[in-house]
Amino acid sequence: MDIIEILKQDYQRFPVDQTYSIYAEDVFFKDPLNEFRGIERYKQMIGFIGTWFLNLKLDLHDIRRDGDTILTRWTLSWNTPLPWKPRISIPGWSELRLNADDLIVSHIDYWDCSRIDVLKQHLFLSNNR
Repeated sequence: MDIIEILKQDYQRFPVDQTYSIYAEDVFFKDPLNEFRGIERYKQMIGFIGTWFLNLKLDLHDIRRDGDTILTRWTLSWNTPLPWKPRISIPGWSELRLNADDLIVSHIDYWDCSRIDVLKQHLFLSNNR
């Protein structure tokens, strides 16, 4: 199966049953909160998200490949397990770099909002629950 199709399916069921075989063992990951290397650490991060975030949804808006780069545009949303269960939404995009074997060697996420904006969503009640 084509890597684009695999990624589309992974986004639909995120964070459950992700296809880790499309990542290199020493994959580099970075987002506004994390930076690390290695598939085991990557699996741990996805596991943490799946364990602690409620009603998780990852909407894929666009995915395209240009040579050894895949760009995705998405919105990640969830309810935080606080007593008032705020609904958090982070729009952003990812840049995935592939090696010669079509394995992802770099996954960098960019948010279209600041970390402060995300914190504010936790603190203030909204109508989007």
